[in-house]
Amino acid sequence: MSDVEAVKNLVTRHQQLRREIARRIVGQQEVVDQILLSVFSGGHSLLIGVPGLAKTLMVNTIAQALGLNFKRIQFTPDLMPSDILGSEILDENRQFKFIKGPVFGNIILADEINRTPPKTQAALLEAMQERAVTVAGQHYKLNLPYFVLATQNPIEQEGTYPLPEAQLDRFMFAIKLDYPNFQEEVEVVKNTTSDEEVTIEPLFTASEIVDFQHLIRRIPVADNVVEYAVNLVSKTRPAGDKATDLVKEFVDWGAGPRASQNLVLAAKANAAVNGKFSPDIEDVQAVALGILRHRVIKNYKAEAEGISEEKIIKSLF
Repeated sequence: MSDVEAVKNLVTRHQQLRREIARRIVGQQEVVDQILLSVFSGGHSLLIGVPGLAKTLMVNTIAQALGLNFKRIQFTPDLMPSDILGSEILDENRQFKFIKGPVFGNIILADEINRTPPKTQAALLEAMQERAVTVAGQHYKLNLPYFVLATQNPIEQEGTYPLPEAQLDRFMFAIKLDYPNFQEEVEVVKNTTSDEEVTIEPLFTASEIVDFQHLIRRIPVADNVVEYAVNLVSKTRPAGDKATDLVKEFVDWGAGPRASQNLVLAAKANAAVNGKFSPDIEDVQAVALGILRHRVIKNYKAEAEGISEEKIIKSLF
C-alpha cells in the first residue's frame, strides 16, 4: 500500500474509531480527538479535569477500541517505584524471578499522578521517554505501542505533589476536560442508569497502530510550516528576542525545543486524520493549545490578573 492510500485508509479507520468510542462516551469529542492524535503521533497525554468526568472510562474505552492492553495505576501517597515497575522475588527454586508491574502494558492510565511523591512519579520517566525500564540492573523493553495517559485533579492542592516541569515536558498534550453541556449530561444520566451494557469492538491491532505512527512520521512538511512552529514556540520565551509584550509581562518560562518537535508531529497527525497529505499552518494552530498549555509557566502577575495560558498562546498566532 502506498503512503497516499495509507493516509486515505487512516481517515476511514479514524472515523470508525470515533464512532465506536461515541457509543459509550457522550460528547467530549475534542478531548477524544486530542487523545487519538497523541496515540497516532506516539506521544503521552495529561488529562486535567475535576472528578466524575469519566476520564478513566474514556481511556479504557479508547484502549478497547484500539485493541490494546490497558493497565490502570491508582497513584497514592504510599506508592513505591517497585509497585509500578515490578520487583524481583525468590521463587520456590530459590532463584530470583522478576514479576512485571502494571507499567508493562500498551496504554497505562496513571490515575491522579500528582497524588504520589516525586520518586514514584520519576519511575515513569524512563518508561515514557525510552519505552524501557531498568530494575535491579536489568533492562526491560516495553511492548509497542506504548502510551501513558495521566489524570490530574486541578481543584485539590492539599496533600498533592505537583509534577515537576521536566516531567510535564514529557507529555505531548495537556488536555482540559470541562463539564458536559445540559443535553449531554441528560444523555449520560440516561445511559448510565439503565441496565444496558455497551460492548466496544476492537478495531485495530498493536502492529497496525505502530505502522500508522511510522506513516505519520513519513508525511512531508513544508519549511515554512516548520519555521512557523519553531517561531511560535520561540515567542513563548520571555528572555528571547521574539517574545511579545504580553509574554514578557506575564510569563516566567517558555516552551523548550520538545514543544517544537511535538507541534510538527501533532500537526502531521492532524493533517493525516483529516485526509491532507501535508500539514499547513492551520494544523499547527489546531494543536498548539494542547501542546503549549503545560509548557508556558505564568508568573504571579498573570495569576492576579486572571490571564490564562490559553489567552497567552492564542495571542501568538
